[in-house]
Amino acid sequence: MLQTPYYLIDKAKLLKNLEKIAYVREHSGAKSLLALKCFATWSVFDLMQEYMDGTTSSSLYEVKLGKQKFAGETHAYSVAYADNEIEDVLENSDKIIFNTIGQFERFKEASQGKTRGLRVNPQVSTSEFIIADPARPFSRLGEWDPKRIESVIDEISGFMFHNNCENNNFDRFDEMLTLIEERFGHLIEKMQWISLGGGIHFTGEGYPIDQFCARLKAFSDKYGVQVYLEPGEASITKSTTLEVTVLDTLFNGKNLAIVDSSIEAHMLDLLIYRESARMSPCDGEHVYMICGKSCLAGDIFGEFKFNHELKVGDRISIEDAAGYTMVKKNWFNGVKMPSIAVKQLDGTIELVREFDYDDFMHNLS
Repeated sequence: MLQTPYYLIDKAKLLKNLEKIAYVREHSGAKSLLALKCFATWSVFDLMQEYMDGTTSSSLYEVKLGKQKFAGETHAYSVAYADNEIEDVLENSDKIIFNTIGQFERFKEASQGKTRGLRVNPQVSTSEFIIADPARPFSRLGEWDPKRIESVIDEISGFMFHNNCENNNFDRFDEMLTLIEERFGHLIEKMQWISLGGGIHFTGEGYPIDQFCARLKAFSDKYGVQVYLEPGEASITKSTTLEVTVLDTLFNGKNLAIVDSSIEAHMLDLLIYRESARMSPCDGEHVYMICGKSCLAGDIFGEFKFNHELKVGDRISIEDAAGYTMVKKNWFNGVKMPSIAVKQLDGTIELVREFDYDDFMHNLS
């Protein structure tokens, strides 16, 4: 019995996503790169790299992690590279994607001989949250003017479009890709490769994966390009839980249960996007608000229905605790960082990392 809190990655559940990713590669020709900004727990890269083609990054450290820990291609992207890191980025990557023409011009000489691309902002997206919308007004994410892009067209070989956000609607994906073709098709046909980014939930239940494959293949054939996808959440969705223990219960107009974890420290996106955690089954008669142990008043995982009254010592599993969660964990309030455990394919559970006071102390100075 491992000491909570800990993240539990179930490789059997992870494998279900990876098999769909491999299916898309086989039937569409599109390659898939793990988006490390979403998930970077390299303890399971041994399995993931069997079904994916490499990694894509948002920073120097992610580039280096992908190069060192994940077989296949290493794509480098950053909103802005600094002078003191560009040499390391180039050394550790196979392709480098620049966010703007200004960045490309700045590092054009340094990146000579490297496969180079440019991020293009099609000014349309599926995001429901402006904080995450790459096509938001005055967005800094990519170039949007075809005429400006054409000025460097002979010096790059690919584009990266990333405008899907939690998009599980194939028709919407198809519609937006058509808009991209209408606006940038004359430039795409001059490229060798195109990344369509992440945020496409093609591993979800009921997604029309064969239609998706056909659309990708038609796009690739039409323009003569290698298509890349950058699945983050699509690769790890429903694979991981946050295991916690009830430390106290009380009634304050509602039944409350305090657990040995914190949303601000361990599931930060719930706080940022004001969303509830997920738990199943959640259909009992006993309703509890599950609360974190930090001093933040709004440290609340959500309200859930249990089939029994909660008591101190009860264990709770919070679902979907991998994407944009483990990469954002922090030491707020000095709350103990969740350990990381992996449920192997044979059913055994292995503790792969535990954090202690020294980790907390050395996080600062």
